[in-house]
Amino acid sequence: MSGIREQRRGALLVFGSAAVWSFGGAIARFLSVTDSWVIVFWRSFFAATFLLGFMLWRDGLRGTWQLFRSMGISGCAVALCVTTASTSFVVALSYTTVANILLMQAGVPLFAALMAFALFREQVAGTTWLAIAAVIVGVGIMVSGSIGGQVSPVGDGLALLIAIAFAAATVIARRHANVQMMPAVCLGTFTGAVIASTLASGFHVNGTDAFLLFLFGALNLGLGMAFFATGAPLLPSALAALIGVAEPVLGPIWVWLVHDEIPGARTLIGGGVVFVALVAHLVWQFRQQKPGSAVPMLD
Repeated sequence: MSGIREQRRGALLVFGSAAVWSFGGAIARFLSVTDSWVIVFWRSFFAATFLLGFMLWRDGLRGTWQLFRSMGISGCAVALCVTTASTSFVVALSYTTVANILLMQAGVPLFAALMAFALFREQVAGTTWLAIAAVIVGVGIMVSGSIGGQVSPVGDGLALLIAIAFAAATVIARRHANVQMMPAVCLGTFTGAVIASTLASGFHVNGTDAFLLFLFGALNLGLGMAFFATGAPLLPSALAALIGVAEPVLGPIWVWLVHDEIPGARTLIGGGVVFVALVAHLVWQFRQQKPGSAVPMLD
């Protein structure tokens, strides 16, 4: 019974991370900063500060230091994935369309499932493959009206790198569920800030942008990473990545509500397909689990 509760808790946390991350586009639209590396620096700095402050509050100075010492190679690998994905996301926006990035993100569950199977022989159920296919089709419908306007090998390559890095982080977090991943994501965001500090044109931003970058970093990236680092180890890799696809579905909704940008019919139809696929698969997954039974590995 405890295993079922843990998996449901993991599902809620991963969905919470996707929901928090989905506000990124709405926040970014308000920024007047044009240098991507300035945005990366402040976003990563505020995220790292938030995560470090949370660990100090929760575990104290000695406990936080012990978390960093015990995260091991797997934690460092997750940190590298976080640095790669969070940095590439902001930089990619300067080269390619949001639509192209969203389309690549739809491939995260597929990449995660293939990685988990190839490296660890983690089996994936046929229903999960169907849900992954439905998600890819749904996101494809969402972005089909805007693909093709800005073709950039650099931007699209970065978008693909984001998906691969995030899928790898999901698989590693699952396979090393006994390792605390919170210090890993903190290290990842801190590393991103250090890298961006060497490439940014300057660090000065106005008051409004400073507040927006705080939201973009501490809440959008930092809180989302905290939810993900806590929830992902509790779920099979493919399922965790599948739930995370809620981010590109919710993102256009917030832009619509905040910036009055009405989504097109394809966005609504595609988002509906993804939403139904996610909900149907989660309902099926939890109904397969009976009280007292072990948590299935999606085989």
